[in-house]
Amino acid sequence: MAKVLVSDKVDETGIKILSQVAQVDVKTGLPAEELVKIIPEYDALMVRSGTKVTKEIIEAADKLKIIGRAGVGVDNIDVPVATRRGIIVVNSPEGNTIAAAEHALALMLSLSRHIPDANQSVKNKEWDRKRFMGSEVYKKTLGVVGLGKIGSHVATVAKAMGMKIIAFDPFISKERADRLGCTLVDLDLLFSEADYITLHVPKTPDTVHMINAETLGKMKPNAKIINCSRGGIIDEDALVEAVKAGKIGGAALDVFESEPLGESKLRDVGDKIILTPHLGASTTEAQLNVAVDVAEQIRDVLLGLPARSAVNIPGLNPDVMEKLRPYLKLAETLGNLVGQLAGGRIDEFNVKLQGELANNQSQPIVIAAIKGLLAQALRERVNYVNASIEAEERGIRVIETRDGSIKDYSGSLHLQAKGTKGDHSVTGALLGDGEIRITNLDEFPINVPPSNYMLFTLHRDMPGIIGKIGSLLGSFNVNIASMQVGRKIVRGEAVMVLSLDDPLPEGILSEITKVSGIRDAYTVSL
Repeated sequence: MAKVLVSDKVDETGIKILSQVAQVDVKTGLPAEELVKIIPEYDALMVRSGTKVTKEIIEAADKLKIIGRAGVGVDNIDVPVATRRGIIVVNSPEGNTIAAAEHALALMLSLSRHIPDANQSVKNKEWDRKRFMGSEVYKKTLGVVGLGKIGSHVATVAKAMGMKIIAFDPFISKERADRLGCTLVDLDLLFSEADYITLHVPKTPDTVHMINAETLGKMKPNAKIINCSRGGIIDEDALVEAVKAGKIGGAALDVFESEPLGESKLRDVGDKIILTPHLGASTTEAQLNVAVDVAEQIRDVLLGLPARSAVNIPGLNPDVMEKLRPYLKLAETLGNLVGQLAGGRIDEFNVKLQGELANNQSQPIVIAAIKGLLAQALRERVNYVNASIEAEERGIRVIETRDGSIKDYSGSLHLQAKGTKGDHSVTGALLGDGEIRITNLDEFPINVPPSNYMLFTLHRDMPGIIGKIGSLLGSFNVNIASMQVGRKIVRGEAVMVLSLDDPLPEGILSEITKVSGIRDAYTVSL
């Protein structure tokens, strides 16, 4: 039975889902060295933000198939190392959307009306209403940096509150922004125009300290900034200086460069900076949602099904997977076949989508073809997660093309591998019932289904060749299941494809190539 380690506190509902398919061990607060010691036992790891899934932990994980983060980000997981090891990394991109968006709005309103300090004042038996004179957000301009799911919900609610919304997101179309009631602007204009700025971007090399002394200097003197995204997006020292100098009106932070927050100048600014301890996803509903979402994905992967929110498998979302599943099998089979025919080192791999297939999303199909290409060399080490990386590390140039004009089948796939042992190509298609057919081999037309053991020969089309090969195989007790010849002209070059019931015995291939008229011979095991 599979084993799952849950190393951070998650909702019990998630544990129950995992228990349907695996033994679940909940061990929270483990030091890194202890985690390295026990992780080889487990097939899956479920974490929140507390566990840092480092390179050392991942490299010690001999059986690990999937790491699930019950939350939006995966910044506490070394995703590149997991990807190289073929380990799926999943998260819950929508599970805490509402919680995080509402917390950002709550912080904006708290800044506007001085709610935290007013509350403390009353509890201190004071009644100083003038001190807490606030401002309305109605008709004010909100600048949203990042219009993903959380940023979009903030924009929608703020729009309903009567705010004017401007936004910066280089990956969002104008049409999408228009539907949200936002005006897309560049970052400089957003900082100079907004009365409130809310950040909803991931932490990447490009976004670290994107809010710094220079950007803060472009804000209005009474403007306020809110960060519920990731710590490190704001240069905290620069923020403290800007607030103290009166260059901006205030800030509210739920995330920090170092968590938990240690010694920090942020605490010394007074009521102009509101601080909360990373509460964006801390609602009962959000914790239930992310636990269920990630637990279901781990369960599915352990059952051999696809994960719906894998961050390191490009293009393989559930809808795409369901539509392309038969073609993924076709691509993997043909990749395996042409990889064995080419043999040795592959320098270039061409993947051409033909007919109706040319109109489909190509990335999953290309990945499946690469997985097949590398299957013989890497066996179980290659999968949909690491196939592209393995190809890149081997110096294989992958070229993708499309040709919708080819109409022999509703959709077909043409693969060509160029390597140290020459160039080989194979074309395949799906029949109406989903059965795979190999329709072309090295530009010779054929029509055969793939089988476990196959023999391919290149020979001169002449009488007696088929009989000689059949007799030779018979002398080695090899039974032929089916045979087909493909040729372009009579008595010219031809290929013969034989499906065999058993693998070829040692040494028989060299005997086949000695037969008069045989130019070359290849065995393939699918």
